[in-house]
Formats: sequence, C-alpha cells, structure tokens
Amino acid sequence: MQITTGKWITPLRAMALGLMSSAASGQYLLDALPPLPKVAPLMAPTELHGDTQGDIRFRSSSPYDLDVLLGQPARAEATMGMGKLFLPRGASEKKQVPAMVVLPGGAGAIPGRESEMAQMLADNGVAALLVDNFKPRGISEDMPYALKIMGSSEFDAVADAYAALKALNKHPAIDGWRIGVMGFSKGGIAARMSLDARIRDKLAPFIQPFALHVDFYGPCYALLQSRKTTGSPLLSFRAGEDASNDLVACAQQEKILREAGSEVSTVVYARAGHDWESDKPREMTNRPYLAGCTIEFNDKDFPVFNGQSLIPAGAQTDRQTRYRIRVQSGKALGDCVKVGYIAGRDETARSLAGKQLLQFLKVKFEQ
Repeated sequence: MQITTGKWITPLRAMALGLMSSAASGQYLLDALPPLPKVAPLMAPTELHGDTQGDIRFRSSSPYDLDVLLGQPARAEATMGMGKLFLPRGASEKKQVPAMVVLPGGAGAIPGRESEMAQMLADNGVAALLVDNFKPRGISEDMPYALKIMGSSEFDAVADAYAALKALNKHPAIDGWRIGVMGFSKGGIAARMSLDARIRDKLAPFIQPFALHVDFYGPCYALLQSRKTTGSPLLSFRAGEDASNDLVACAQQEKILREAGSEVSTVVYARAGHDWESDKPREMTNRPYLAGCTIEFNDKDFPVFNGQSLIPAGAQTDRQTRYRIRVQSGKALGDCVKVGYIAGRDETARSLAGKQLLQFLKVKFEQ
C-alpha cells in the first residue's frame, strides 16, 4: 500500500536538488574526526518489576558492521544498553500492555521528536523504551554531528534494539508477544534492517521477534537484500521534500522485504522534509548524507560499492578500526556524499503520522 499526499515539486525542493548537484563531496566533514571514545564501563542490568520505568540498563553489544554481527558476534564489544522506559498509567503484571522500542536518529533524541513520541505512545496505552545509542558508547550530546553518525553505526542500533526486546520481555507489565520497534532517520534504517531473519536469529533467537516495525524516513542507500524476514509487518513514513530519502531506492528495498515475507505499507507526505516532528523550523541543513548510490552487501556481509568492497579483506573487527574504515570510505563513494537537505517542523505531517501510527499499532497489536 502506498499513500501520497500533495504535489511533488516545490521551489524549496528545487533548491535542495540544486544543492545536491553542486555539492561535490562531504568527505571534508569526516576527515578531521577524532578517534572513537571508549565505551562506558559495564554495570549490572536494571532489575525489572511491574512498576519499573524511567532510566534502565540492559546488556547489549557494538558489532559496528554487518559481517561482525552475523559472522563474528563474539567479537562485538560488550556494551551497556541504556534507555528511558515510559509506562502507560495502570500498566501492571495483571494488566500487561504492548510496547515499542524507539531508536533515535543520527543526532540522538532531538526536541519535539523521540521523547515526545514515547510519551504520546504511553498516553495511548503503549509502553515505550527510548534507547540511547550514544552515551553507552562514550558519545555525548556536545560532540560533532558527524562523530555521532559515524561513532554509533546502524548495526549498533540494531544490536541495541534486540537487546531492548530481550529486556522488555522480562518486564512483568509488558506483553512479550506485542513488542514492536520504530526508529527515526538512522534509527529508521535499524528498525527496517531488524526485519532480516538472519539478524534476529543471531541476536535474539529464543524469543518471539518484534511484532511490527516502523521506519520514519530512514535513508535507503544500503541494500541488505534480505532473503527472509521475520514475517512481521513494516510501516514506512517518507517525505517528498526530503533529499536524504531516495524514494525509488526505498521502494526497491520495500519490494525486497515484501518478497522476503513481510507486509509493507508506505506513507509519503509530499510536502514534508526530514525531521518533521522536530521543534526546529523548516530549513536547509548542512548535514552530510548519501544519495545517488547503492551500497550492497556481498556473500561475506561486506558493504560493496561499484564492485569494490568498502571493508578490506582481513580487516580487524574492533570498533576503532571499523570506524576509521568507514570514515575513509567517503572517498570511494565520491559524489554520492552530499551536504544539505530540507528538515524541520511540519505540523500537517506530524499530526497525520501520529494518527496513522496509532491506527497501525492498534490493528497489529490486536490481531
């Protein structure tokens, strides 16, 4: 199913396309990045009771790349997962509620978006665990945006998502059969990738998979080519004015997921940009992104672009090495690295998406 609203091309969209074509490369934003900070010391997981909410800890890992996650998971650095749990009023062991794992975007939880969405879910009877992908990996809010998006990968976010799923299954007030995952931007990529049955089998093989997945404008440059999904449904939200989302590439990925076993629904808000829930006004950003290229994964689970593996054979699996390899991969991607796309508050998209999300959850959680 695809729902589109409004017209596709506006003057602001034309300006975004002009910026895309004029930006030869955003690699300069990455060249000066410092080494990765160390992960936070491990602490005991939070003991969960029927009324436990607020800040919680759980066990996770940092594989950084797909080949580590699938092929060498024992080499992924042990990480203390962290998040804030929002419980609906009245939730208890006797009155279990559904839940959503909420994955933040590349900038972390931004005003107007993740925390507000988690609270909205709780107000509507759905518990929400807002995951912090950054603090456990030593990344603070005041660090550069480029360090945030490179320092914690989409596969780290996937690992956190499944770690959060396992944690929520232990919460007495939460129904383990009705736990979904959703993410914004980079978190949307992770929410979509977590549909892959291979990933679920590696990270959480002994519990039921996520009941549903929701992708809020997660870019579609990485083609996982999933052959089998967990079978759970996916709802994708996208925007016609968002240059960071290639709608054709996203449609291709969603087609692959349908063929691999999942029901996929897509909603496109033609006049919206990225981060439409954000408190920031609509504007042209200076953020880097990828467009005009597709990164595929080969039989060794290495990312490949134009026939060239972006990870050298025999590369070490530690986070610092993989981070540096990814930073330098921008040179191989060349003009695919762009700078600047439209983002900011859009009340119409925000209102519609909230209603459509709640309807999707209501239908799927009650099946």
